[in-house]
Amino acid sequence: MSDIEVERRGEVAWIRLNRPERMNSYDASMAKEMIAAIQDSVDAGVIVLTGTGKAFCAGGYLANLSNPNAEALRSMFYGSLHLYEAIRMSPRPVIAAVNGAAAGGGNELVIACDLAIASEKATFGQTGVRIGSAPVLGGTNFLSMSIGEKRAKEVAFLCKRYPAKEALELGWINAVVAPEELEAEVTRWADQLLDMSPRYLEIAKISSNLWWNQARDNYQTSLGMLVQAIGSKDMIEGATAFMEKRKPQFEGRKKKNA
Repeated sequence: MSDIEVERRGEVAWIRLNRPERMNSYDASMAKEMIAAIQDSVDAGVIVLTGTGKAFCAGGYLANLSNPNAEALRSMFYGSLHLYEAIRMSPRPVIAAVNGAAAGGGNELVIACDLAIASEKATFGQTGVRIGSAPVLGGTNFLSMSIGEKRAKEVAFLCKRYPAKEALELGWINAVVAPEELEAEVTRWADQLLDMSPRYLEIAKISSNLWWNQARDNYQTSLGMLVQAIGSKDMIEGATAFMEKRKPQFEGRKKKNA
């Protein structure tokens, strides 16, 4: 089974994350496959990212955090940045067809895409500070451009799940449709984009990267902090508690005696 499936539908390249048994979460090698698929689709008119099964993407493969290998985690963290940059730097519009849960880095994958259309069954949100990490590649910074700073902090700090209709109201995504209509709706949007000038779509897209580019130094600095925190007690406890489906017991804050 391939981690990534690429299907050409006329001038539209559909890139499908294909690890449903782990909610399409990705490791460093899968991130590289996605980058290659995006770059190889430069001759398409539109690129679509979607997931197999019930989830869109649960972000980085969490099992790595409960027994951390510094080199592998560093590769995954920077692989995420390179993946999101590949989306932003592609000359083609990239649409997220969000078929299910977009959590953690999967939500940041949606944030990185130019447009996002979701199934009514889709949910959105971050997981970082609940599991011993932080969403520094869009969740703590660039998301505020869509939904406002206070809301973005709510998303990053509280790790709640937001249904698709609420995400639409907040300006997080562009449209919500019934699950059985998702691919047809995405195709309609893609067809409208295909009627436009490819040259000027590219100019419009690169010009729209203003705030993404402004945030890039923050991504790099924050990734450096995450790398330095690899193996921390909070990382191991958060990831282990998540896998064991229990509440984590973090040590970061000293509690006053009762």
